[in-house]
Amino acid sequence: MKKDSQIVHAGRHPERHFGAVNPPVYHASTILHPSVAAMEASGKHPFEGVRYGRFGTPTTFAFEEAMAVVEGGHKCVATSSGLAAITGALLAFLKAGDHLLMVDSTYFPTRKFCDSVLTGLGIETTYYDPLVGAGIAGLIRPNTRVVFTESPGSLTFEVQDIPAIAEAAHRAGAVVMMDNTWGVLTFQPFAHGVDVSIQACTKYVVGHADAMLGAITLANEDTWLKVKSSVAAFGHSPGAEELYLGLRGLRTLPVRLRHHGQTALALCRWLETRPEVERVLYPALHSDPGHALWKRDFTGACGLFGLILKPASKEAVDAMLDGFSHFKLGFSWGGFESLVIPTTGHSIIRTASTWAPAGPSLRFHAGLEDATDLQADLEAGFTRLTAAA
Repeated sequence: MKKDSQIVHAGRHPERHFGAVNPPVYHASTILHPSVAAMEASGKHPFEGVRYGRFGTPTTFAFEEAMAVVEGGHKCVATSSGLAAITGALLAFLKAGDHLLMVDSTYFPTRKFCDSVLTGLGIETTYYDPLVGAGIAGLIRPNTRVVFTESPGSLTFEVQDIPAIAEAAHRAGAVVMMDNTWGVLTFQPFAHGVDVSIQACTKYVVGHADAMLGAITLANEDTWLKVKSSVAAFGHSPGAEELYLGLRGLRTLPVRLRHHGQTALALCRWLETRPEVERVLYPALHSDPGHALWKRDFTGACGLFGLILKPASKEAVDAMLDGFSHFKLGFSWGGFESLVIPTTGHSIIRTASTWAPAGPSLRFHAGLEDATDLQADLEAGFTRLTAAA
């Protein structure tokens, strides 16, 4: 069965819910047991069945089942946000004295977590160049337990050689994690050697900028139980409405994602022709340095891309950004709406690799608006940029 068809049906069991097409929203904390024996039996297998709201309800299990299909994994653990998925996964495999290899282009809150919480727990983090590839082997120590990847980077868009990194990590006994939010549906993590795949479902899965949700999908039963235990211990429990919105968003994800990707590619090709633009950051472009790896490992692209402008003043860039009609200023991405943020300065921190573009950098998300309207919005923005220079 093709992925589009799988997503329509995954996690749906109408026969369990009086024929309802969508799994109902279960609001539950306390679960009643018919007898002491039944209560004691439920404690022997705390993650099987419905035992307590924080461990999951039928709504939770429907979402997790569907996400495991999307990611091509064994099982999934739902969390309250993408960051909860990242932190919950890391803490499942790391303890005091361990070493973590973290990609230098990682999502900023992940870096903050490593430099504050993990440091305080006695876990050392080494950042590595996202383009290291098989050279990661030279950075792995005897106590390296996790190699964390994010491809492409969500601000600078470097494409990592995940199979080469995974091969080196597995030879040393390390677990490979990946923030696969950009590559939802278009990158199959477990086919490329990833052990733990993380989604900020707040973005494309929910798709409507109205719910926080995360997911950790695992390669096998052992890794699932380890992560499920960790997430439960930290209380990363998503709300029932958020799970429902995630399931609802999943059903239309393939259609939406194709539109996002087609629009982004059309805009990026046009942006390459603009005199104000130094470089477009989008792996689906033939001119992108990561295009060959992207073409080898991905089946498509999403709506998130970056832009490096030719040198311009902050005032000119602000004038460009402040006047947009469709590209609104806002963090996150993956919703139906188009967004933009400036990424020059504090947004991009590097300690193991160099990121020093000559001009200002921006990040765009192409929403579901008409591509010609978005192009006209960008063109008007360039007019403001030039006028304020």
